[in-house]
Amino acid sequence: MPNSASKIDMQSSGQHHQFASDNTAGICPEVLAALEEANHGAAESYGADEWTSQVRELVRNLFETVCDAYLVFNGTAANALALAQLCQPFHSVVCHEHAHIQTDECGAPEFFTRGSKLLLVGGDAGKIDIDEADAVIARQPEVHAHKPRVISVTEATEFGTVYTHDEIGAIAELARKHEMFLHMDGARFANAIASLGCSAKEITWKIGVDVLCFGGTKNGAAAAELVIFFKKEFSREFDYRLKQAGQLPSKARFLAAQWLGLLQNNVWLQNAKRSNAMARKLAERLRVGAKTEIVLPVEANAVFVRLSQQLTHDLNSRGWHFYKFIEPDVYRLMCSWATTETEIDRFVGDMLR
Repeated sequence: MPNSASKIDMQSSGQHHQFASDNTAGICPEVLAALEEANHGAAESYGADEWTSQVRELVRNLFETVCDAYLVFNGTAANALALAQLCQPFHSVVCHEHAHIQTDECGAPEFFTRGSKLLLVGGDAGKIDIDEADAVIARQPEVHAHKPRVISVTEATEFGTVYTHDEIGAIAELARKHEMFLHMDGARFANAIASLGCSAKEITWKIGVDVLCFGGTKNGAAAAELVIFFKKEFSREFDYRLKQAGQLPSKARFLAAQWLGLLQNNVWLQNAKRSNAMARKLAERLRVGAKTEIVLPVEANAVFVRLSQQLTHDLNSRGWHFYKFIEPDVYRLMCSWATTETEIDRFVGDMLR
């Protein structure tokens, strides 16, 4: 099994892209090894292989319940198809105004639901304001408007914050009150679990989440996400939906192998803990060493900082890539499983030049 030193060595190139996104990191060694192992001989196709069966069993063990897990290539497909499974075209989905399904998925949820509407609500630090959500749901006129059917939460949020157990529980209660489903966009679910220090079941099915999109790509995989239904009636004929959307892989073992690499020996959690720890270290170095304002709580693997236009230009000219997230001057710095203290030192050093 590759050690942490080999992980770091493998990521020595392209380091200036490190803080742009956790998507810029390579494949972690455990996933790469699992892919190599799967690449021997022939295997049944379309999910009838042993790798896919093993992943489904590992998912059931992780969440400590009977659930249905499906492999897809990316997070946009996971979210859009999960919502399409829960919604009729005349339904609507309540989400935060900065949710990924609203800002970064090119209308895919609306496209695949064939007409469902996103109802946007505000809330501090990327979290849904429950009172506002309740009011938005309540004022939808019967028959004359899209009927609210799903509440979607992002865990961890687009602003790097993490919903607590009680916060998710309150949203789940709101969903039950209005006879709605609860969907969780868990592109960084691993980071949330690492931050909260809880079991996977505690903030999902046990508290009222109906469908989870569990992200692997941002956690060391190449391209592999899971759509997990915690009630079998919700997943009925979902495989047909995947096929129609071009998300039923013929060589499914290679998506499944990536998850074997993550789920076995809790690599998914170790990777998330590392990226979270690097974010905390980066934030501390920026706050103390560079006297930089940290705008939002660092609860997962994102650091939001206030930077001047001149400093941003200087860092970009030295090859550092990162994105403005909040106008006029708040930028997001993302850490990944592959972020190193050396890279943090270099970045902070360039800030002080």
